[in-house]
Amino acid sequence: MVDIRIARGTWVVICNGAKALMLENAGGGLQPDLQTRETLEQPSAPDRELGTDKPGRTHQAGGIGGSAVEETAWQDQAEEEFLKGVAGKIDALVQSKGIKSVVLVAPPRALGMLRPQLGAQSQTAIVAELAKDLTNFPVDQIERYLTT
Repeated sequence: MVDIRIARGTWVVICNGAKALMLENAGGGLQPDLQTRETLEQPSAPDRELGTDKPGRTHQAGGIGGSAVEETAWQDQAEEEFLKGVAGKIDALVQSKGIKSVVLVAPPRALGMLRPQLGAQSQTAIVAELAKDLTNFPVDQIERYLTT
């Protein structure tokens, strides 16, 4: 497991491409007491419901050949937009509440999408990152996972 020291007042943001939990550590010492401050969710619709039609085709200008156009990954676009919103929310919290330390917990792909969207002030507030999807865990299990 992991052993992350989470100081009092540290915010722990746990997210993936469809759900985000914003938790604040109200405890002190070695045992965190994570309190849920906000939950963000995106309705997760399959690609077939997000897209409108089958992929298009292109034709060569002077010939009879043609080829298919790659289908748009609607689910990936929806996840990226959701993570942009999460980054905006983190930026707003860091600026408005003066948060000094943030722990990010997300799957590797989501971390990769989230990092470039964060403002400079938020990036300096990040004290730890964990590449793991814990969004479906209860808060008490998240506390245990982060401290053992």
